[in-house]
Amino acid sequence: MFIGLYFVTTFIIIPPLAQLCGREKIKNGKPTNYMSVILNRNYVKPELNVILSKLESLASYENANIHYLDANFPFLDGFPLLPHLSHNDGKKLDISLVYESPSGKLSDKQKSVSGYGVFEGPKDGEPDQIATCKKAGYFQYDYPKYLTFGEINKDLRFSEKGTKLLVEVLLKFDNMEKIFIEPHLKSRLGLTNSKIRYHGCGAVRHDDHIHIQVK
Repeated sequence: MFIGLYFVTTFIIIPPLAQLCGREKIKNGKPTNYMSVILNRNYVKPELNVILSKLESLASYENANIHYLDANFPFLDGFPLLPHLSHNDGKKLDISLVYESPSGKLSDKQKSVSGYGVFEGPKDGEPDQIATCKKAGYFQYDYPKYLTFGEINKDLRFSEKGTKLLVEVLLKFDNMEKIFIEPHLKSRLGLTNSKIRYHGCGAVRHDDHIHIQVK
């Protein structure tokens, strides 16, 4: 009975109500984990679906399909998608970093079951905002390390070329308002666009995923 009620609610009742609120299910890309889908955390404004559609069709990504994490709930502007306080209006989406094999081939796999919590930390000489925030008392800054639900594919490594390409393509969209990525990755990848912002110590670290939002 519960399964039937869930099916009716999720697939019949919620989608048209969400459309009335200007939101729709993500249509392109792959969910990194299906909990986002099961819990109806996969709704966005239509313009975000347009961006994902164009990203998904890029031959440059070889087999590194776009993987999305949490988006937004189907309705209720101002209602946060905990623990993401800013995911409350259909305009925000978390996207996984791009990884590659030891030989440098872009991979379709991730490094944690949830998509969160496996960090690409700062190297010597790079900005270390993580240490700064934790020293200032923001204990929650790296708490996603407890939300991996298991680390996987440990042979994979962070792909600088794949992740930089992803960010550079995102920046080409006129309605792209902000991209959050940790300062040391911004520095490492040589990204200078003013749309790439720092999210602040009150959030969580962004060296396990990229946050994007449209205008």
